[in-house]
Amino acid sequence: MRAGPGQTVAGRYQVVDRVAPADPSRLRRLAVDGRTGTRVLLEAVELPELLVPELNGSADFEGSRWLDPAGLIAEVQAVLADSLDHPRLRQSYAVVADEGLLWVAVEQPVAVGLPELLADGPLEPYRVAELAADLVGALGAVHRAGRAHGNLVVEQVLVCEDGAALLGGLAIGAAEEALAKELGGADGRRWGQARAGLVGATAERWAPEQLNGQVAAGPAADFWALGVLLYRVLTGRGPFPEQTPTALFAAIRSGERADSGACGPLRPLVDRLLAAEPADRPSVEEARGWLSELLAAAPEPYRVEPEPEVLPVLRPPGVLVRRPRRRARGADSPVVTDHRRHARSAGRSSPLLPVLLVGGVLAAMVLALTAVVLLAG
Repeated sequence: MRAGPGQTVAGRYQVVDRVAPADPSRLRRLAVDGRTGTRVLLEAVELPELLVPELNGSADFEGSRWLDPAGLIAEVQAVLADSLDHPRLRQSYAVVADEGLLWVAVEQPVAVGLPELLADGPLEPYRVAELAADLVGALGAVHRAGRAHGNLVVEQVLVCEDGAALLGGLAIGAAEEALAKELGGADGRRWGQARAGLVGATAERWAPEQLNGQVAAGPAADFWALGVLLYRVLTGRGPFPEQTPTALFAAIRSGERADSGACGPLRPLVDRLLAAEPADRPSVEEARGWLSELLAAAPEPYRVEPEPEVLPVLRPPGVLVRRPRRRARGADSPVVTDHRRHARSAGRSSPLLPVLLVGGVLAAMVLALTAVVLLAG
């Protein structure tokens, strides 16, 4: 059952919406757990059909054509039983089988998928370093539990409201690996073919050691996947050709990958993560220390401050009168205000006043004598 909106999966999960994954072959649904009321994401692995000769023509054929999911469910339940509790790990709740599909229910926090952020182009290197530090912490928790993640791809990374990265995909990855082993058996070549059919040509899922006959993925394979993911997030493309599994496998085996110069300050870490030999890749502690040093030296983000709004200033009414400049005074000269200076001048007589008075009297006498002489003549 493809589980459209309104349908119920395994009698428990009420589907409310479809989720369009980056890979159209994958099934993802938003649902509500009928028992707890929790909003969850359902991720599905499609079980193959088995042709059983003795069931030809049997009325029971429809109920017996799918691969028995018991072994796959046991593998996923073992992962769930580990109860890996880390703030950067997305929690998985349950695994159920329903009409040819194996569904894993995982938490659905308020977050944005990393593919959505990449839709606008590659991310800034120091922002990628912050996300990488979160992913390294999540991988460290998985490795300390004695497991490998095996499903570190862009589609399994969420970016939460606080900007931190949340890594999911652990349980559904275990289901895919278990199914590939079920179909391919112990033969490495058949296992590779079965796994390629399940996960496709995604470089994060194929470390060199896995292409050389080693079926089980180890912690070093997770760091290979981290290197591919960082390259993809920094440049917008993968470091290897991914048109077909054949082209991808040939490039990984020969070490022919794109130059990592576009990774900027993260280039040394990406090169180490993509080392062909697992022993040459960094450990959790080395990667965490390298990222801490890089982030400690990161430049402060440039912030453009908005210019303050300048309100128009109205011109005051009336005639503008220019005020005379005040003469500069020395440092020791006392400052005297205008009204005090005028008041002092008004109460003190000028030293030229007596001279002016005498001069006026003499001038008046000269004018009087002149007038007498003119009248007498």
